[in-house]
Amino acid sequence: MIKHATFTLERDYSAPPAKVFALWADPASKARWFAGPGSEHELDFREGGAETARGVRDGVELSFETVYREIVTGSRIVYSSVLRAGKTVATASLTSVQFEPTERGARLVLTEQGAYLDGHEEPEWRRQGTESQLVALEACLSAP
Repeated sequence: MIKHATFTLERDYSAPPAKVFALWADPASKARWFAGPGSEHELDFREGGAETARGVRDGVELSFETVYREIVTGSRIVYSSVLRAGKTVATASLTSVQFEPTERGARLVLTEQGAYLDGHEEPEWRRQGTESQLVALEACLSAP
């Protein structure tokens, strides 16, 4: 069984788009807000480059594997991803992230289109996880 879903998240940050974008592009910064505690994280941030985050949740090995399809510095990122639980593909997705200037800083607009496979993950779980990552991104913007 395949469940298809799309969600869009919008967040306003009190930092310019270039600074918010930089936290996606820098491996150390991305690991801080994207990967959970105790996770392994690798990032090759370029078109055709890959990102992998690995960890364990409830005794199950999880890996999130991404390939960057388009990067427009300071403006847009498009990537495709697969989430695996052990060797089982739980989700395949396409995500776009836009960085837009506002009077107070930047608006981030993230849209994800996903295929959720055989009940291994639900769209609402992914949405909640992504929302918590965007909150952690905001905390990184505030950190010294």
